[in-house]
Amino acid sequence: MYFRISARTLITRILGVLFASAVVGYALGQTFLVVCLVSLGLLAWHYSHLFKLIQWLWQGKTISPPQANGVWGRIYDGLYRRIRKQRLKQKQLNQRIRKFRDGAEALPDAALVLSNELIILWGNKKASQLLGVRWPGDVGQRIDNLIRFPEFYKYLEDGDYDSPCLIVSPINNELQLELRMMTYGSDQILLLARDISKIQRLEEMRRDFVANVSHELKTPLTVVRGYVEMVQASETALDPHWKKAFTTIETQVSRMDRLVEQLLVLSKVENNVDGDKHQQVDLSRLIISIFEEVQWLNQDKNHSITKDISANLSINGNEQELKSACLNLITNAIAYTPACGVIDVSLRDDGNKIRFSVKDNGPGIKPEHVNRLTERFFRVDKSRSRNTGGSGLGLAIVKHVLNHHHGELSIESEWQKGSEFIICFSPEIAK
Repeated sequence: MYFRISARTLITRILGVLFASAVVGYALGQTFLVVCLVSLGLLAWHYSHLFKLIQWLWQGKTISPPQANGVWGRIYDGLYRRIRKQRLKQKQLNQRIRKFRDGAEALPDAALVLSNELIILWGNKKASQLLGVRWPGDVGQRIDNLIRFPEFYKYLEDGDYDSPCLIVSPINNELQLELRMMTYGSDQILLLARDISKIQRLEEMRRDFVANVSHELKTPLTVVRGYVEMVQASETALDPHWKKAFTTIETQVSRMDRLVEQLLVLSKVENNVDGDKHQQVDLSRLIISIFEEVQWLNQDKNHSITKDISANLSINGNEQELKSACLNLITNAIAYTPACGVIDVSLRDDGNKIRFSVKDNGPGIKPEHVNRLTERFFRVDKSRSRNTGGSGLGLAIVKHVLNHHHGELSIESEWQKGSEFIICFSPEIAK
C-alpha cells in the first residue's frame, strides 16, 4: 500500500497535539508545564523509535523492522517494502547470472572474461581443462602470467584480434588450441579457446594422402608416357585412328602429369617443407626471369605482354615458393585471356609495401566467384578449364605461399572487361 505524508500534514499534527495539551493545561492552570511535558513525551517517543531503527540497521539479524504505530509504523512498513523489493531484484539478478554461467559452462570451448588490463575475472570449467586456468582460484591474475608462450605474448602485444592465435595447451602437449579474443561489454575482453587437435590431425592426414597418392601416380604416368612416345617414335606407320588414339593418350597423360606436379607443389607448400629456407630474394630479377620463361606459352595466342619491373626490390622469403606463386598468376593470365589479348605485369614499391600485379583484358570473373577462386579444384568454367589444362590448384598454391610470406592476394575483376591479380608483401619482409 502506497503511503504519502507531507511536511504540512506532519506540522499540522504536531501543532494539534500541542494545542490540545495547551487547552488541557489551561484547564488545570498549568499550561506551560503540560505543554512542556507533552513535548518531552513526543521527543522521547521519536528518539526511542530512532534508537530502535539504528539498533535494527546495525545489529538486527532479521529482515523485519521493529513494530510501531503511527508515522513510525509507516516508516518501518516502507523500509520492509523496499527491502523485499530489493531482495526480489537480487533474486532475479542471481537467476540471470546463474543462467549465464550455466550457458557458459555448456560451451564446448574454454571461456575467460578478462579486464582491459588482461586480469582474469571469470572462467568456465573448460578453461581449467584446456588452459589450466581455475575459477575462482586464479581470479585477479594476469592471463599472460598463466599462459606463457612467445606466440601468445606477440598476439597480445600486436593487439590484432581479427585472426586467431594457435598454441599448444599449457597442461597437455597433445592438444592444439585456437585462441580468439574480442571486446566484451564496455571494459572487458572475452577469450575463447577451442581444441582443434582433431581438425589438425585430419588436415595432416589429408595432406599426407594427397602427397603419397601424387608420388605414387608419378611412376605409372611416366611408364605410360614412355610407351606412348616409343610407339609414336616407331618407324612403323600407324593407322590414322591409332595415331589419333595415341595422340589423345599423350595429351591426357600430359594433363594428368601437370595435375600431379601441382598437387606435389601444393602439398609441399601446405606442409611448409622449406619453411626454414628463407633468404634475401631479388624479386625484380625473379620476375624478369619468369617473364622470359613464359614467352613460349604465348606463341599460339600472340598476346601483347608488357612489363613494368622496378629494379632492386628484394624480400626475405623462399625463392622457389615465390617463383611458383608469381608464375601461376602470369600463366593463368596467358591461358584464360583470348588470343591477341593484352597482359600487363608490374612490380613496384608501393609506399612501405611491394606490389606485384598481373592485369589482363580477358573475360573477367563474376563477383559471386571471386571469393572462391583460392579454393582447391574450384574452377569457374569446368569446360573451359579442361580446354586450357587448368586444374584449379594454381591460386590455392598462391594463397599458401603468401601465408608463409606475410603477403596478401587481392582480386579486382569486372565481368567481360578483365581481371587484375595483386600481391602485396607486408613491411615485415619487404626490404
